Amino acid sequence: MFRKFLPHNSDFFGLFNKIADCSVEAAELFKQATLEGKIDDATVQRMEAIEHRGDETTYAVIAKLNKTFITPFDREDIHALAKELDDVIDVINAMVGKLRTYKLSGVNKNLVDFALLIDESVKSLACAVKGLNNMKNSQEILATCVDLNHKEDLGDSMRDKSIAELFESETNPINVIKWKEIYEDAETVLDICEDVANVIEAIIVKQA
Repeated sequence: MFRKFLPHNSDFFGLFNKIADCSVEAAELFKQATLEGKIDDATVQRMEAIEHRGDETTYAVIAKLNKTFITPFDREDIHALAKELDDVIDVINAMVGKLRTYKLSGVNKNLVDFALLIDESVKSLACAVKGLNNMKNSQEILATCVDLNHKEDLGDSMRDKSIAELFESETNPINVIKWKEIYEDAETVLDICEDVANVIEAIIVKQA
C-alpha cells in the first residue's frame, strides 16, 4: 500500500511499450511472410533487426531495474514482463530462421492460421501492456488477458490438428519433422503470450 504514495520512474512503461511494439512488428512480418509463402534473406534480416531491438530494450529494462529504488510495481514482475515479452519476439524470429534454413516455401494453410492468431494475440497483448500505465483501465486489461488465455487454448487445438494432418498427408519423414517443429514453435508463441497475460493479471491484482 505504501508503494502507491511514493513517486516512481515512469520510464519503465515507455520501455515496455517499445518491447510490445517490437513484438507487434515481428508478428506482422511473420504473418506477411506466411501469407506470401516465401521467406527470403531480406525477411530474415528484418526479423533479426526487430529481435535485436527487442533484446536491447529488454537489457535496458533490466539495467534500469538494477539502478532504480522505487519501481511502478514489484521488481520480479518487471523482470518477468520484460523477459516474457522478449521471448515472444525470440520465438517468432526462430521460426522465420527455421523456415529459411529448412527451405520450407509455399503457402501452408495451417501455418497461415497460426500466423493470423499470433498476430491477433500479440496485438491484444501490446494493448494490455500499454494499459498498465493507467490502472483505471484494469477491467479492460483483465478482459484482454482472459481472451488471450482462450486464444492459447485455440492454439493447442490448432497444433494438434495440424500435426495430425501432417502425419496423414506428408510422406517425407524429414518434412514431417520440420513442419512438426514449426507448428510446435507457433503454439509456443501463444503459450508465451498467455504467460505475459498471467504476469499482467498478477500486477493488476497486486496494485488493486
